[in-house]
Amino acid sequence: MRKNTLRNQEHKFIKIRGANENNLKNLSVDIPRNEFVVLTGLSGSGKSSLAFDTIYAEGQRRYMESLSSYARQFLGQMEKPDVESIEGLSPAISIDQKSTNRNPRSTVGTVTEIYDYFRLLYARVGIPHCPKCKKEIKKQTVDQMVDQIMALPERTKFQLLAPVVRGRKGTHAKLLEQARKSGYVRVLIDGNLYELNEEIKLDKNIKHNIEIVVDRLIVKEGIEKRLTDSIENVLHLADGLMMVDTMDGNVINFSQSFSCPDCGISIDEIEPRSFSFNNPFGACPDCLGLGYKMEFDVDLMIPDQSLSIAEGAIVVLGWQSCTDKGSFTRAILDALAEEYHFDLETPFQDYSDEIKDVILNGTGGKKVKVYYKGQRGEGIYDVAFEGLIKNVERRYRETGSESSKQEYESFMQITPCKTCKGQRLKKEALAVTVGEKNISEVTALSIRNLQEFLENLKLTETQQLVGNQVLKEIRARVGFLVSVGLEYLTLSRATGTLSGGEAQRIRLATQIGSGLVGVAYILDEPSIGLHQRDNDRLLSALKHLRDLGNTLIVVEHDEDTMREADCIVDIGPGAGEHGGELVAIGTAEEIMQCPESITGKYLSGELKIPVPKERKQPTGFLTVRGAEENNLKNIDVNFPLGVMTCVTGVSGSGKSSLVNEILYKSLAKKLNRARVVAGKHKCIEGVEQLDKVIAIDQSPIGRTPRSNPATYTGVFDQIRDLFAATADAKARGYKKGRFSFNVKGGRCEACSGDGILKIEMHFLPDVYVPCEVCHGKRYNRETLEVKYKGKSIYDVLNMTVEEALEFFEHVPSIKRKIQTLYDVGLSYIRLGQPSTELSGGEAQRIKLASELSKRSTGKTIYILDEPTTGLHFADVHKLIEILQRLCEGGNTVVVIEHNLDVIKTADYLIDIGPEGGDNGGTVVAFGTPEEVAANPVSYTGQYVSKYLK
Repeated sequence: MRKNTLRNQEHKFIKIRGANENNLKNLSVDIPRNEFVVLTGLSGSGKSSLAFDTIYAEGQRRYMESLSSYARQFLGQMEKPDVESIEGLSPAISIDQKSTNRNPRSTVGTVTEIYDYFRLLYARVGIPHCPKCKKEIKKQTVDQMVDQIMALPERTKFQLLAPVVRGRKGTHAKLLEQARKSGYVRVLIDGNLYELNEEIKLDKNIKHNIEIVVDRLIVKEGIEKRLTDSIENVLHLADGLMMVDTMDGNVINFSQSFSCPDCGISIDEIEPRSFSFNNPFGACPDCLGLGYKMEFDVDLMIPDQSLSIAEGAIVVLGWQSCTDKGSFTRAILDALAEEYHFDLETPFQDYSDEIKDVILNGTGGKKVKVYYKGQRGEGIYDVAFEGLIKNVERRYRETGSESSKQEYESFMQITPCKTCKGQRLKKEALAVTVGEKNISEVTALSIRNLQEFLENLKLTETQQLVGNQVLKEIRARVGFLVSVGLEYLTLSRATGTLSGGEAQRIRLATQIGSGLVGVAYILDEPSIGLHQRDNDRLLSALKHLRDLGNTLIVVEHDEDTMREADCIVDIGPGAGEHGGELVAIGTAEEIMQCPESITGKYLSGELKIPVPKERKQPTGFLTVRGAEENNLKNIDVNFPLGVMTCVTGVSGSGKSSLVNEILYKSLAKKLNRARVVAGKHKCIEGVEQLDKVIAIDQSPIGRTPRSNPATYTGVFDQIRDLFAATADAKARGYKKGRFSFNVKGGRCEACSGDGILKIEMHFLPDVYVPCEVCHGKRYNRETLEVKYKGKSIYDVLNMTVEEALEFFEHVPSIKRKIQTLYDVGLSYIRLGQPSTELSGGEAQRIKLASELSKRSTGKTIYILDEPTTGLHFADVHKLIEILQRLCEGGNTVVVIEHNLDVIKTADYLIDIGPEGGDNGGTVVAFGTPEEVAANPVSYTGQYVSKYLK
């Protein structure tokens, strides 16, 4: 008995000993099992290193180890994390933000598997209709047909007709002769009755309908056998179709297969794959199931229609030369101008629709005489102009150059497929309905409306017997999506368009649906992109997972989540080199008692982000008129200039559509000349008050290890100038390029300046080893001999921002740039740290630092989408100070945010809502945080009011 108790005690914890991954400093911690555990600490303190690179990596590796070496060669081997031992580890499932499928074929429905169940439901209980006339199509056996005819009132006269010709031209003489020889006497042609032994002449240019009269009967007992034989004859003659004429003008149609008796359209047997847009059996043949096509967009090819062609209105590749009078493209346009009587000096927008059509879509085969004088002489050529769009499409298809293809693609826009109208499936699949909706209409409903539709769905008894089990699964999974706060999404939404937090919560809903027990779930900030109002639902979903008997390890900075957790592990005390140690472990109350814990101080209110004493007044307004993108309800929105504005609202209310799709894209097109098409809106007023727009997002600063904070901020250029100016460098004749690791000369050629070599192992993971020649220093020996204040270029790249600040104290231009990196809270990163090792929050702050170090014009608008992602209270404090600094020079900052600390410090709030999806898209409140807090309709106001006290 005693032994058992000890064993249970041992297994109550995940015991980690000696973790040294990344910046962890020999960390040892006991994390309680089957509890809700939050890992917190400053950004860069080592939380993710502990959760993902240590616990998850080891859990996965142990699972992989149990497989055969044959299986492992397909999965790729995981490296053993740098940890002495981990005991009590369960199988680990990671739900992070990065592993979202960006495939255009992947949708919310396919990821959650709800769509698979719907395919099954539609295949088994769906009612097929004719894609053309929309009539219901039924498949019947001969016995069913007999029963239906016998159910007619007794003594009803009727005749059985075999529809052999449906709307086909011709005299059909052979067919009529064949029918006469087979012993049939009468025939109905276009509604008129003929005897087959008379001469029947039909007009071969008119479409005819021919039905052979097979039998004439009266409904009474005892005719069943004759009726069955006759029906079989009819079905044989007319390929499974039959018409029953009851002599009173009523005709009943019967079909042995899924085919429309009126249109003659036949539908294949309905299977689950008929509804899959990833399968040739179901996918629309034109767009292959994508629902859209990439097509050249006139607005991108001719962005400024107030210019004339001679002034360069046409900017698409291959036609920019038409401003040059000696070019062939200009010669074609001159010939068109002469033939169709227009002038190339006229602004494009002033042309009539006919002329625009000729330029864009061609002359329709008509040839024009083109006079062209080239290097090889001159001549007059007959050219049938194919039109600008066709010409560019052909060039795009025929070019072999990848860079040209990419350049052409920048003039293309995604447009819905004309055949399926964006519904992705064949018309036959779209004609099958359940509850009077086809599968595409059901997946286009928001989850909230879908739940309502499923609750009110009425099925026949047979349909219920078949579909009950499937519907139960669908209802449960839809319920899980609602429980994690995603009721505004639709099942047809592409996963590539989801935010990190949304994608993570979808995977969380899928996991709740799987109902596993005894698993360690490791989550990375699931509350991202979630309004405070929906936080409780997310927390109850997480607790539900815990109550099933799972361990939840959540990396999180959200205050509510910390207060609800069973245990908090605080890693710190600082970030980077200053972190990696265990500061405190315990409940929220215990953490507050710990004097070393910064998290505890913010939770207890000892440290807090102050509310500004006064709000800045706007210098003007930027007005978006008639915004209708996605769910926006034709709204007008005023964005104050010269201040910090926060756009708030529940998830899915339309914040991103307004700010990213309309405001940013429209300004980028006007101010930065970007090739983008803005979301649907009428116009933006007040743009003349700005000179550039900058979006600062969390995308990586570079894709390769060659990009780093020093190269991105431009400080590396100045450092190289400094080294090139030293006496050593001058004596050796070294220029600035000698100190670059991207070009030949100063770099180590053995590793091409990477400092590491990749060694491919076959069924083991690729191994990266330091270069043997330069030992990871990236430069050759001669370059490293050049020193500035006793340090080589490698030593400088290896310095942290904090060390570099001290080192370059007397070089103002370099110090200013490094100071901004320090100010944004990145004192711990190394100047040469590869961009692949930086988190999203760090990449965003490097971009902010780079903007801060530039000379401000006072007319810039900065747009940030949830900049607090991955930031601790203390980092949010720093971030707010930076955003206020950006505004100081008269610049404008627009932030989409749910973090209440950022919201309370903003000068103005624009609250979109009131709900998500169809119930959102309007401006609920506008004004200072105090004004919004006083608005009873605003959810944001209710939550922010507590923070303003």
